[in-house]
Amino acid sequence: MHSKVALCLGLLASFSQGAFLNRRAALEDCLSGSSTLVDEVGSDDYNRDITPFNRRLPFKPAAIAVPTTVEQIKSAMACGSKLGYKVTAKCGGHSYASLGLGGEDGHLILELDRMNSVKLDKETNIATVDAGTRLGHLAAELFAQGNRAISHGTCPGVGISGHVLHGGFGMSSHTHGLALDWVIGMNVLLANGTLVHASETENKDVYWGLLGAGSNFGIVTSYELKTFEAPANVTWFVVNLPWKKNTTVAGLEALEDYALNTQPSELNMRLYATRQFTQLEGSYHGNRTDLEAALEPLLNKTGGRLAAAQTVNWIRGLEHFATMKLNQTYPYTQQEEFYGKSLELKGLNGTAAKGFADYWFDVAKNETAHWYIQLDIHGGKNSAVWKADSKLTSYVHRDKLYILQFYITTSGAPEKGIKFVNDWSSATTTPLVASDWGMYFNYPDTNLNRTRAQEMYWGSNLGKLQKLKGELDPHELFYYPVSLSPAQKPELA
Repeated sequence: MHSKVALCLGLLASFSQGAFLNRRAALEDCLSGSSTLVDEVGSDDYNRDITPFNRRLPFKPAAIAVPTTVEQIKSAMACGSKLGYKVTAKCGGHSYASLGLGGEDGHLILELDRMNSVKLDKETNIATVDAGTRLGHLAAELFAQGNRAISHGTCPGVGISGHVLHGGFGMSSHTHGLALDWVIGMNVLLANGTLVHASETENKDVYWGLLGAGSNFGIVTSYELKTFEAPANVTWFVVNLPWKKNTTVAGLEALEDYALNTQPSELNMRLYATRQFTQLEGSYHGNRTDLEAALEPLLNKTGGRLAAAQTVNWIRGLEHFATMKLNQTYPYTQQEEFYGKSLELKGLNGTAAKGFADYWFDVAKNETAHWYIQLDIHGGKNSAVWKADSKLTSYVHRDKLYILQFYITTSGAPEKGIKFVNDWSSATTTPLVASDWGMYFNYPDTNLNRTRAQEMYWGSNLGKLQKLKGELDPHELFYYPVSLSPAQKPELA
């Protein structure tokens, strides 16, 4: 009897392995017939394209296709769909959760970073940008072609698609809004293989869904971006804060009052702290004299001291925060090993501020692994993020004052680092009601299950987004571990 069971199990395993290999061979055959370049397993290109930004989270795809035209993207998508593979577009590969590699094994990856054209129309100042363009390349090209810019994040290797489709906060956001606020149109391939144009006037529901939850609905192939004239000068700065455990809550409350009521639109700023120091850092769109005048009331209330400031041109200002070459294209090889988590908060005061500060000084100051926190000022009465039309896009957290990011290196001890961050987050959010906080998708948290992730990232927009997912991608071709669940169509009686 036992031998028969063993034989059956062996045959089943053999059959499963054979089916897997046959399906993989069918995928390779389909891709080879589509004229799309496919990375050969073990080649230099394959090894670069499979390498995750976060070394903690490597995944093995079914195949990596490297399209260079829209038709090739469409053909590769069709292969994945026909053979039952989940299809994932990888643009910058900078995801904290390796979502560009599918967030799990077995996806068909479409590596888009060879598609990085940026073309500025000098009559309209509208830029047409390929979906695989990295932020640093975009910034360099817009400036070189016409002294233009958009608002975007500070890391030059980040791909425009993951960034802009889920928000896109950076050191110009208080002045000019989120990256997604500069998108006026997109060409997108939907799960059924059709290419549509989405804008405020065409396919408005698709446009709304893409700008806030875009990785769930299709593969954007290009963007049309309005631009602004790059300022003649910006002033980067660092303020040292001498905060102790018994002064931090008062300092946070003074910062909150300033951010809500006083901070001018020209001032972009965040609190940045490590075990060794606490600072404010940022970029002022203007000169040092005006910066000092803008900061004076805040410094008086927080005990801060302006430690460094320099007025530079637009590109030098971007390079200051990039900490690497700005114009990043292919290949891009930056790697780290870490756990990250975000909170979007309406405020950080009272008991929440006390819980946050107590953990900071009682626990975090004694943690020897490298960690940092960044408390970005996202809102306020003068913030362009708050002034934008909240109904135009599905980005749900415009009402939040802060984006708080926790980061810790995890080399050799990931569980310890994950617990450290989650305990700090819990100390902060426990006193808050659900409507006072959420999470930012562009700092994805690998500790969330799918249900909780959707609630945190998309909040009150979740039902409408799930309905749209059910209409556009009911079979979840564009699935990943924390993707939107499609709403189920009601059964007819």
